[in-house]
Amino acid sequence: MDQPTVRQVTDSRVLAALAHPLRRRLMDVLKVYGPCTVGMLAERTDQSPANVSHHLKVLAAADLLVEAPELARDRRERWWKPRNRGVRWSNTDFDDDPSARVVADAASSLNLERHAELVRSWHAAPEEAHAAWGDGPFSTDHWLHLTPDELTELSREVVALFTRWADRALPDDGQTREPVFVFAHGVPSRP
Repeated sequence: MDQPTVRQVTDSRVLAALAHPLRRRLMDVLKVYGPCTVGMLAERTDQSPANVSHHLKVLAAADLLVEAPELARDRRERWWKPRNRGVRWSNTDFDDDPSARVVADAASSLNLERHAELVRSWHAAPEEAHAAWGDGPFSTDHWLHLTPDELTELSREVVALFTRWADRALPDDGQTREPVFVFAHGVPSRP
């Protein structure tokens, strides 16, 4: 996919469009599998095409998706792709508007729920799946003592590492590569 870099979202209407479980999932499917038609997305999410179509319109209105007409075989076929490689936001960008901050907080909460849901699904997967991946799946956590600037530096390093792996050219070595979800959070907290 030939998309610009990650979009910094500062409009609460865009976050409101993202703050829905199916729309969040549709964005994930498009990131993992590339451009899709409504039918392909419906199949991958076990939703009706009408439901998927409705949610695609909401995402497109928020300028999160664009059509990919170059992939269509005829005028009736519509392909969709993310406008950007990803989105990010800082809840503090919405501090001046209490209603916008509520939307940002809801979007962040939904994002965290989605992350946890994916991990829970892995833990609930059949033993055969676990055996096939061996020691690959991991979980790690650490308590660090950091300044705000050091946390920013750590964030940049982690994001750069994930981006390097996400953007790498896949080797042509005949091996099958499955989608793998990796996430990290670094937040001030108390034990």
